[in-house]
Amino acid sequence: MPDSQTNTAQDTVRSGSPDSAVDRVADFYGAYIDAVSDGTDDLSDELRAHYLTQDFRQRLAAWEEANHADGVLRAQDVPTRWEVRYFDSGAGHLFTTVTLTWGTGPDAGHTQLSVQSDLSTKLISDIEDAPAGS
Repeated sequence: MPDSQTNTAQDTVRSGSPDSAVDRVADFYGAYIDAVSDGTDDLSDELRAHYLTQDFRQRLAAWEEANHADGVLRAQDVPTRWEVRYFDSGAGHLFTTVTLTWGTGPDAGHTQLSVQSDLSTKLISDIEDAPAGS
C-alpha cells in the first residue's frame, strides 16, 4: 500500500475547541470511555458532573436504575471505538450523533446515540438511541 494511503498513529491529528459543542461531546465521550475502560469510577462521575446538566444527570440515574446499564453508553459493556458527528441544531440546542463500535474486525457491532447539547452552556442535556438512518 502506498504511503499516502496508510494511516499511522503519527499521521493522526486530533484537535478541538472549548467553544464548540460538538468538540465538547467528543471530548466527553473520549474521556468517559477511557475512564470506564480503566475502571476509574470517580473520574467517570466527575466527567458527568462537568459535562452533563444537573437535570439530565438525575434523569440518567433513573434510566440506569430501570435499565441496569450505563446510560451514557446505553450498554453494560465498554465500546472499542467512538465517533461524534454534527447532526442538526435549533431552538437553542445542538444535536450530534455518537457512533459506538463494539468489538473489532468484520463482526464488530455499532450503535448510534443522539446527543443533545444546550448551546448556551454547551452541556449535554439528553442522550437517546438515535433514530434509524441518522
